[in-house]
Amino acid sequence: MESVITPETRYARSLIEASLDPLFTISPAGKITDMNNASVNITGIKREELIGTDFFDYFTEPDKAREGYKQVFAKGFVADYPLTIKDHKLTDVLFNGSVYKDAQGNVLGIVVVARDITQQKIYERELKSAKVVAELATEVAEEAKLKAENATRIAEDAVKAKQQFLSNMSHEIRTPMNAIIGFTKVLLKTELTAKQNEYLTAIKISGDALIVLINDILDLAKVDAGKMTFEQVPFKMASSISAMLHLFETKIQERNLELVKLYDSKIPEVLVGDPVRLHQIILNLVSNAVKFTTSGKIEVRVNLINEDEEMATVEFAVIDTGIGIPENKIKNIFENFQQASSGTSRLYGGTGLGLAIVKQLVESQGGTIKVKSDIGKGSTFSFALRFHKNTGKVELEPELLELDRETKNIKILVVEDIPLNQLLMKTLLDDFGFDRDIAPNGKIAIEKMQSKTYDIILMDLQMPEMNGFEATEYIRNTMHSKIPIIALTADVTTVDLAKCKAVGMNDYIAKPIDERVLYSKIVGLVKKAPPRTDIKEVIDNQVKKLKCIDLAYLIHCTKSNPKLMMEMISTYLEQTPPLIVAMKQGLDNKDWDSLYAAAHKIIPSFSIMGISTDFENMAKKIQEFASAQNQADVISELVLELERICNQACIELTEEFNTIKNAK
Repeated sequence: MESVITPETRYARSLIEASLDPLFTISPAGKITDMNNASVNITGIKREELIGTDFFDYFTEPDKAREGYKQVFAKGFVADYPLTIKDHKLTDVLFNGSVYKDAQGNVLGIVVVARDITQQKIYERELKSAKVVAELATEVAEEAKLKAENATRIAEDAVKAKQQFLSNMSHEIRTPMNAIIGFTKVLLKTELTAKQNEYLTAIKISGDALIVLINDILDLAKVDAGKMTFEQVPFKMASSISAMLHLFETKIQERNLELVKLYDSKIPEVLVGDPVRLHQIILNLVSNAVKFTTSGKIEVRVNLINEDEEMATVEFAVIDTGIGIPENKIKNIFENFQQASSGTSRLYGGTGLGLAIVKQLVESQGGTIKVKSDIGKGSTFSFALRFHKNTGKVELEPELLELDRETKNIKILVVEDIPLNQLLMKTLLDDFGFDRDIAPNGKIAIEKMQSKTYDIILMDLQMPEMNGFEATEYIRNTMHSKIPIIALTADVTTVDLAKCKAVGMNDYIAKPIDERVLYSKIVGLVKKAPPRTDIKEVIDNQVKKLKCIDLAYLIHCTKSNPKLMMEMISTYLEQTPPLIVAMKQGLDNKDWDSLYAAAHKIIPSFSIMGISTDFENMAKKIQEFASAQNQADVISELVLELERICNQACIELTEEFNTIKNAK
C-alpha cells in the first residue's frame, strides 16, 4: 500500500531536513524510521539501507546506546549523551534525544540528533597529549635548572674555598714573616760585623722574596674569584711611572745595567684609570726584565697611540737585552706557575705567577699583552690600555712616607675598645708628635666629634655598643662628615673590606701596626706635605728572651721608654686575668657571646707581648667555636691552655716590670 503524503508529513519532513547535524527518528522498539540527508551524507549509508535497522547496532557500545534511549523515554529528553559510532566517518558524537507524539499524545518514538564532535575530540586528545609533553618538558627543564644551579653553586663554593684557602695560607705565612723582616731591619740598623751584616741581608732578601710570592698568590686568588676591582681615579701618569721606576734604581746599578725611559710628551698630563694596577703590571714586567738581564739595558717606552675628546689609548713596552725566550715557550709563559724552562726557577728564582697576573690585569681592563723575543738578544713585552681624559687638578699621594718629627698639628681620634691596643696607638701617635684622643666605642667617638674637631679617625671594627661599621655609617649619613676614616683590623683576609668601603671608610691598616704604614696613611689622607728624612730606630737595650714572652716588639714600639713599657706591662697584668675568668665563666654558662668577646679582647696582647702566634690562633679557634656554638670539649681544652700560658706570661711580665722599675 502506498503511503499517503499529508501536509503534516511534509511539515515533519521539512523539520527533519532543517537540521544540519545527522538526525534520526527511532521507534519505541529501537528501529530507525527516518533520517535526514545529513545522516546519509556523513554516514555514507543509503536511506533505504538504514530504515528499519536497529539504531543501537551502529555504536561501539550498544548497551550504552540503549541506556541513553531508555533515559529519553524516562525523562522525556537526554542532552549531550556521549557515544562512539563504529565503522563510519563519524567517530565521536553527542547524543541529544527527545520523545515525539502524535496529535492524540501517543508516543511514536524519539528524535535523535547526533552532533559530530570528532574533531573536537582529536583536539582534546592532542591538547592533552601536548599538555603531558609540556609538563614532562617542564619537569625536565626544572630538573636541568636545578642541576645547573647546583653545579653553579658547587663551582662557586669551590672558588670560594680555593680563595679562602689561599688567603688563609698567605695570612698564616705573612704573620711570622712580618716579624722576621721587621726585626731583621731593626738589627741591620745596629752595629754589626761584616759577616753578621751579610747574613742578615740574605735573610732580608729571602724574606722580601717570600712576601712578594704571598702577594702574588693573593692577587691570583682575587682574579680567579672575580674580586679584582679597578679604580677610576685621575692621576699624572708621567710622575706616577717615574716614581715607580725609581724603586729599581739601586738594583739596576748593582747589576751594572742602564735604565732608559722614553715617555711621549703628547700623552695628556692627567688621565683617569687605576694607577695601582698599572704600577703592578709595569713593576712585574720591569722586575722580570731585571731578573733575566745580566748586561746591557732595560728600556721602558710609553707612547700615545690615539686620542679623541674623551679617551686616550696608551701603549706601554718593556724592552730588555736579556736571555730571551724560546719561540716554542712563548705561548706558555702567561700561564699560572709557568716559566720558560724547568731550569729558570732554579737559576733565577720565582714561581711564574707574575706574568699570569700581568696578563689577567691587562685583559680585565680590555687590553692585550704581546711578547717578542730572540734567544740571547732580549725580549719586548707590550700592551695598550684606554684611559679617560681629565682636566681636573690632581695631587700625587706618596706611597710610603718617611717619618718626620716636624710634621705635627694633626688631630687624631682613635676608636678602640681594647686597653692594650689603646696604649699602643697612644705610644705610636705620641712618637709621631700628633695630638690624639681615645674613644672605647663608636658611640663615645661620635660624642667627642660633637665637641672637638679632628683631622682623621682610626676606627676599630669590632667594639661594644656601636661597632666601627655602624659608627662610620652614622658619621657619613647622619653627621654628613667627610673626615678621613681608616679601619683598624687584625686580619685583612677575613674582614669585609667591601663593607668598609660601602659604609664610607677611606682605607684600612692591618694589626699589628707597622708605624711607617700608619704614618704614611695618616699624613697622606690629611694631605700634609712631608719632608723625606730617614727615621733612625733606636733600641737602647736588648731584653733577654724569656720562655713564653719576647719584649722585642714592645721595646721597639716604646723606643725603650721605661715609663711606657711599665705602663703597657701593667695594663696587660690588669686586663688579662679578668679576661681569662670571663672566658671560663662564658664556657661554663654556655654564654657564647661573652666567650667570644673575651677571646677577641685577649688576642692583640699576644703579638704585643711577644707570645707565640700559636696561642693567638687558639684564641681565634675559640671565637670560631663560640660563633658556631659547638665543640665545647675542644673549647675547654683551648681555654685551659690559654689560662696556663697567660698565667706564665703574667709571672714573667711581673719580673720584667720589677726589673725595669728597679733600674730607673
